[in-house]
Amino acid sequence: MPANDNLADRVAALMGQARDELAELVAVRSIADARQAPPEECARAAAWVRDRFAALGFTDARLERTADGSDAVVGSRPGPAGAPTVLLYAHYDVQPPLDEQAWRTPPFELTESGGRWYGRGSADCKGNIVMHLAALRALGDDVPVHLKLVVEGSEEQGTGGLEAFVPDHADLLRADVILMCDTGNAAVGVPATTVSLRGLANLVVTVESMSSEVHSGMFGGAAPDALAALIRMLATLRDEHGDTTIAGLDHLQTWEGTAYDPAAFRSDAGVLDGVDLVGTGTVSDMLWARPAATVLGIDCPPVVGSAAAIQPRAAARVNLRVPPGMDAGRAQDALADQLRAAAPWGVKVTIERESSGQPFQAATGGPAYAAFDAAMGEAFGKPCTTLGQGGSIPLCNVFADTFPDAEIILMGVEEPLALIHAPNESVDPGEIERMALAEALFLRSLGGAR
Repeated sequence: MPANDNLADRVAALMGQARDELAELVAVRSIADARQAPPEECARAAAWVRDRFAALGFTDARLERTADGSDAVVGSRPGPAGAPTVLLYAHYDVQPPLDEQAWRTPPFELTESGGRWYGRGSADCKGNIVMHLAALRALGDDVPVHLKLVVEGSEEQGTGGLEAFVPDHADLLRADVILMCDTGNAAVGVPATTVSLRGLANLVVTVESMSSEVHSGMFGGAAPDALAALIRMLATLRDEHGDTTIAGLDHLQTWEGTAYDPAAFRSDAGVLDGVDLVGTGTVSDMLWARPAATVLGIDCPPVVGSAAAIQPRAAARVNLRVPPGMDAGRAQDALADQLRAAAPWGVKVTIERESSGQPFQAATGGPAYAAFDAAMGEAFGKPCTTLGQGGSIPLCNVFADTFPDAEIILMGVEEPLALIHAPNESVDPGEIERMALAEALFLRSLGGAR
C-alpha cells in the first residue's frame, strides 16, 4: 500500500513539530478553576488551538462562550460534496498539578525522560490536540471528508459547559462520526477503542450527634461519637471481599470484552507487594462492569493537632461509579438510602447530592467503527481491541442523545503509564505518532480514498 506507507512517513516527519507544539501548549497553565490559575491562561490555550486549526483550513475557527463561562473552539473544514462529516473532539483544560513537589520534572514544562514526554496535559488532553494536528498535516489537502471541530475548556472541572452547549447548537456540531479523543490504548503499542464508560453519582453525607465537642475522658463511652457513627455507615458500602454492596444495585455483572491482566493492573495501579486486589470478580469486572464506591474525603480532625475530644460532627464525600445498564439517579438514591439506614444511635444525617452522570455504551456495529478498527490495526501492526473505562465522560451521552445516528468512537493517546490526573503525567511520543497515523488512515478510508 504505497499511499499509506507514504502517509506513515509524513506523520513520522511531523513528530519534531508535534513535540514543539506540545511543549508550547503544556507551558500554558490552562486550569479552568480560577482559584488555581489566572483565567487568562485558559484564554491563551483556546486562542492557541483556534489559530493552529485555522491554519489547517478551518477558516471559520472561533471561540464560543459556553454557559459555565469557558470558551470552546469550534470550526469546520468542508470536504467533497456528499462526503461524510467527522467531528473532532478534545479539551485544552487540564487538572491542577496537585503536589508539585511530587513531580520529578516541572509540571508545566515538557521534559523528555526515559523516552516519554512529561508535563501536565501531555496526555490528557493536549497530546490529543497535537495528534489531530499531525494527522491533518499528514493528509494535507487530501482530506476526503467534511470536518468539524470542538475543543472545550472545562472538561476537567465537570461544570458541563459543553454539555449545555451541544443541544442548543446541534446544527453547528452535527456529524456522522464523532471522534472523542479523550481515552487511550490498553498499553503502549496496544491499540484499543473504549466502548463503555461508567457513570457517576456523588454525594456528601454529614452526621451530627451533639452540640459541641466533649472531653473523651469525661464523656467517652456514653456520648454518641459522630465520627464513629460515620465510619460504621461507610463500612456498609463494601463487604469483606471488597465488593461494593449497596442494596438494590447489582454487583455481580461481568465484563465480556478484552480482559485486563491482573499483574499488569497491579503494576499500572502501583499496588504494594503483599496487598491483595479487592472484589470477587475479575479486574475487568470490577473496573468496567460493576458499581464501585469510594470515599473521596472525610471532614474530621487531622492526626497532628488532634485533641482528646469526642466529635459532634463528621462528614464524608462519597463517589459511586455506575456501570452501563444501571441508572445513575437511582444508584444515587440507593446510596443515600443505605447510608441513612445504616446510621446508628439516632444520629442526625444530612445528604447533599452532588453531580451525577449516566454510564455510556457505544454502538460498535457501524461502518465507521469497522474503518477505524482497520486503521488502528494498520497503524499499530496488530489487531485493535476494545476496553471499558471506569471514568465518566457525560458529554458522550449528550452527543448520543443529540445525534442518535452518529457513530461515537472513543480513542486517544493515553495509556496506563500516562498517569493522567496524577503527578508525573506523561505521554509516549510513539502513541502520538501511531494514533495520528491511525486517524489519518481512518479519515482517508472513510472518505473512500485509497
